Amino acid sequence: MERMTLKAYAVKHKLSIFNVMKMVKSGKVKSEVFQEKGREVTYILYDEESEREIEEQIIPIENKEEVQVLETLRVLTQEVQALRKEVEVLKRKL
Repeated sequence: MERMTLKAYAVKHKLSIFNVMKMVKSGKVKSEVFQEKGREVTYILYDEESEREIEEQIIPIENKEEVQVLETLRVLTQEVQALRKEVEVLKRKL
């Protein structure tokens, strides 16, 4: 097992340090606390098996952005359809 600092782990998985700390506190990742230079330092125990499970749980940012784009596209398509109906109704009145 390899040890990584919270920051290194966050950079590797493209997460915020806050989210990594939440994962440590909830027990999703294994960690150890050491005293270095008079302060506590948390190290994450890096294991291939546990990393596969964690990577499956992490939703990549690209997927989130793609979902947002598709949702926006759907909403805009509905608005365009509604506007076309209104234009047709107005044309008939003229």
